Amino acid sequence: MAEAVTAGTLAALPGLAHGFFTRRGGVSGGGFAALNCSLSGRDDPDAVRENRRRAADALGLPGTALVGLTQVHGDAVAVLDEPWPEDARPQADAVVTRRPGLALGIVTADCAPVLFADTAAGVIGAAHAGWRGAVAGVLEATVDAMVAIGARRGRIVAAIGPCIRQPSYEVAADLRRAVLAHATIDARFFAPGARPDRWQFDLAGYCAARLLAVGVAPEVTSHDTLADEARFFSHRRNTLAKGGPIGHQLSAIALGA
Repeated sequence: MAEAVTAGTLAALPGLAHGFFTRRGGVSGGGFAALNCSLSGRDDPDAVRENRRRAADALGLPGTALVGLTQVHGDAVAVLDEPWPEDARPQADAVVTRRPGLALGIVTADCAPVLFADTAAGVIGAAHAGWRGAVAGVLEATVDAMVAIGARRGRIVAAIGPCIRQPSYEVAADLRRAVLAHATIDARFFAPGARPDRWQFDLAGYCAARLLAVGVAPEVTSHDTLADEARFFSHRRNTLAKGGPIGHQLSAIALGA
């Protein structure tokens, strides 16, 4: 069975299903083991479809209900009115909808997955926030897109799922410069690194602050994707180990039909 982490704030909302899925409970092998849900990698496409079907089933939905994106580390938000074909996914890093019975899915392997809901308005959203997308404003754009289709900013509940956490995320000066170019106060999200000209970046804290600034107070899960190899894929961990292709975990949210 597909294993998922849940957020208490989202789980408390009636008529909503969500999950930050781990790598456990799928059929893929090798570096993709086992619940790889990325449609863009080198894994067996049939295995990926079965993994995604299992994740959708865990949400109480058929596999065809899970809708994804072609993620590009930007700030574009797609509005889902009708499901698009698997081979015609829009290039975007967030998606919002008012349509019940569909699961909005994003994939990550260190970046921050963020799920959103205003159940009173019947509006949900999902965003992929790596540092580039977060700096570009993908989270604020997701909130704006939800408001545009009927959500109320003050009612939106959000949760930041498993991602690489500050003790694991050593970054260089170029990333720090890009973050501080947006707002110098965000130096607070960098701790000194173990090496010269290196810092430890708090991606989850940075994403939470960007949301707080637009009136959305998110729950932040505690899981570190790099540190927990048994449960999560991690691009950084794989790079440090000079490994080959790896999988990506899915995060998804759906309104009840």
